[in-house]
Amino acid sequence: MYNPLIALLLFAIGALALALMFWPDRGLWQRWRRAQRHTERVLIEDALKHILFGERSGRLATLSSLAGDLQISTDRAAELATTMEQSGLVELADGAFSLTLQGREAALHIVRAHRLWERYLADRTGYVEQEWHEQAEQAEHELAPDTVEALAAELGNPAYDPHGDPIPTANGAVINPSGRSLGAFAAGDMGRIVHIEDEPEVIYAQLVAEGLYPGMEFQILEQSSQRVRFWAEGNEHILAPLLADNITAVLAVEVLAPAAERKPAARLSSLKPGESAIVENILRACRGTERRRLMDLGILPGTRIQAAFASPTKDPTAYLVRDTLIALRSEQADLISIRRLDSASAVQAAATAA
Repeated sequence: MYNPLIALLLFAIGALALALMFWPDRGLWQRWRRAQRHTERVLIEDALKHILFGERSGRLATLSSLAGDLQISTDRAAELATTMEQSGLVELADGAFSLTLQGREAALHIVRAHRLWERYLADRTGYVEQEWHEQAEQAEHELAPDTVEALAAELGNPAYDPHGDPIPTANGAVINPSGRSLGAFAAGDMGRIVHIEDEPEVIYAQLVAEGLYPGMEFQILEQSSQRVRFWAEGNEHILAPLLADNITAVLAVEVLAPAAERKPAARLSSLKPGESAIVENILRACRGTERRRLMDLGILPGTRIQAAFASPTKDPTAYLVRDTLIALRSEQADLISIRRLDSASAVQAAATAA
């Protein structure tokens, strides 16, 4: 005979079992995935990357730095070092590691796979920027060389990842971008961001929140030991020097609009119900599937758009685009630059559209 109390108990036990198995970050499945990442092959590949990056930055990789970077004991690091030496991947001299030709090729393959995957996530998926690095950290160990080359061809053989880091070519060539820290520019200088460092995560998250990205043009308004103030993409930004030092930029050839003509950029999220505007562009910070979705909805430069009404919670808001109502969250509307229409202009735009 059916007993609802027993059924409820069985359901609770099942839900608990699923939670224990798949709970984000702490579930058994995630713990197993993390344990898998610490196989010897993965550790060796991470060790090769550590040595490569050390050589590039002028910091010699040692047993202690290896253990610290891989978060393993010094004894375990020593075991890995022995394996890498015996495999002809590294050489040890005066307590510092250096890559052999074979080791450098292996390290560059891992870096190439990582940065191509980040490019793929940025251009073709809906993953947010803060997730690109972690996702690529996993994928770099799973992509075979032929898969990596197929991915590169599909993406058009990009030279840089979405942060501005160079993607090694198939033959191992690396084209390092020129530039200097944003904190090294003087007031009045105009430039273009070419790289944003994605580590440490806490600093990168703040730069993402500012809406900064490689390719963005700017002009320094104020440079001091307390802050860096600059104009970029229609808005004024203020960064602490520590944050500015994680941005690399070059002097720009293009000249921005004169200061007297600059006005804060209007965003779609600022429209009130009943107000109309013309779409100027979708910000480059909007990528991948999110960008394609907005374009598929008809949000293109020159399109007239009207804020129709807000939901009871004020988010999302309904907008009228080409006689079709669409709903956008505020963070989506923030990525759309607009030119407001006054009443007369709105009537004229509507008549033209008709």
